Amino acid sequence: MSGRDEVYHGTFPKGFKWCAATAAYQIEGAWNIDGKGLSIWDTFCHHGENIANGDNGDVACNSYHKYKEDIELLRDMGVSHYRFSISWPRVMPDGTKANINEKGITYYNRLIDGLLAENIEPVVTLYHWDLPQALQDNGGWANDDIVDQFEDYARLCYQRFGDRVKTWVTINEPSVVVWHGHGAGEHAPGIEDPVKTIFVVAHNLIRSHTMAYHCYNQDYKQSQGGRVGITLNSSWAEPRDKDKQSDLEASELAMQVYLGWYAGPIFSKTGDYPEVLKNVVEMICMKSGMEESSLPTFTLNEKMLNKGAADFLGLNYYTTRLVSMLEDEPNPEASDLQESEIFGVKEETDQSWPKAESRWLYSVPWGLRELLKWVKTSYSNPEVFITENGWSDDSGKLNDTGRVDYLRSHINNILKAIRLDGCNVTGYTAWSLMDNFEWAQGYKERFGLHYVDFKDPQRARKPKESAAFYANIIKANGFLE
Repeated sequence: MSGRDEVYHGTFPKGFKWCAATAAYQIEGAWNIDGKGLSIWDTFCHHGENIANGDNGDVACNSYHKYKEDIELLRDMGVSHYRFSISWPRVMPDGTKANINEKGITYYNRLIDGLLAENIEPVVTLYHWDLPQALQDNGGWANDDIVDQFEDYARLCYQRFGDRVKTWVTINEPSVVVWHGHGAGEHAPGIEDPVKTIFVVAHNLIRSHTMAYHCYNQDYKQSQGGRVGITLNSSWAEPRDKDKQSDLEASELAMQVYLGWYAGPIFSKTGDYPEVLKNVVEMICMKSGMEESSLPTFTLNEKMLNKGAADFLGLNYYTTRLVSMLEDEPNPEASDLQESEIFGVKEETDQSWPKAESRWLYSVPWGLRELLKWVKTSYSNPEVFITENGWSDDSGKLNDTGRVDYLRSHINNILKAIRLDGCNVTGYTAWSLMDNFEWAQGYKERFGLHYVDFKDPQRARKPKESAAFYANIIKANGFLE
């Protein structure tokens, strides 16, 4: 690994996509106006003490009213693409095709048209965690009906926006929906069932993606000419000791839990879950006193549909973990239980790694390169679009040197992965365009390239040093000597 921290000079391939990202609930506000329905995050934020400081997304960055300013920020940085999400309950208040909200559709039409007027291509995420509460009341992602309901929602978006949107992401980070929403319960809808519900929810998320992909392919691709992918998040699982066989095995197991659980059915040749995942879930269930595995099975037809059901892999990377096999049985009641521990993997960090404000986030740029090489080897070098990568701090300082260092080193490792390792990476997305509502952490963790004053009713935005740095990288299309 010698030389892994050295800067590699060169440029990205011609046409490389430079992007910044946001998500609807984190920036839009306008939670109960113009016909929008309740989302699970509206409910989760308004009940109990679920969010740090009692924060919520009722106003957030007020992008529902300030989207034109957001477009100006994007234009000034020179990005070619903007990744944002559509709020399912804003266009379908109860989550079904029986109730379509035209005012919500008008908002996204204006945003899309405004972006295109500045030569910025929209990258639209259909689901970034804000499920309509009405669907959650019927079981949400744990109810098999969600697959058809998601297809109806996707179809509406393809019909109304697909003449101008050419890049679609079906679901953002299903593993976070699964673990944080249904395992640990620290995200909406706040369910804590790390042994059974998580596997049902994961299964339905994958099936929903697959059906939305085929819906587009069959009915819209020929006329609209767009592409559909899914965004998966993954840390890199670095073996704690590369000379220790059990640590190497822990790394592979962790990667199959982090990424293979969701990528395997879509990007592998089987259309199915990885065998190592099946085996470990069966063992978990036996230890829990269950007679059979709670990992659902795909039918033969579903496996055929899963296989190759993505035009690209959206990949979110933030950090790396040192992994080894867990020596003691995990305690399902522990408040700090990690997802990996359920599967028998112990996670650690190197205290020499720079640490962000987020307790889970350390800067390990070479880990991104390792992750990209793993994806290349595991899935026959699919097209990868980095759809999130970013750094958190807690201050309102505009000279965000930590974020600049993080972006520089991570973007450079992507360049190395492309030029030195032959990885098929076609775009990069900085998270986030601006400071926003950071889920359970409220507004105390800031990921933005632009500062937002949340005490100002106008939610004024100001560019940070990182915005200028990113603009220069984009202008140079890489790292010039």
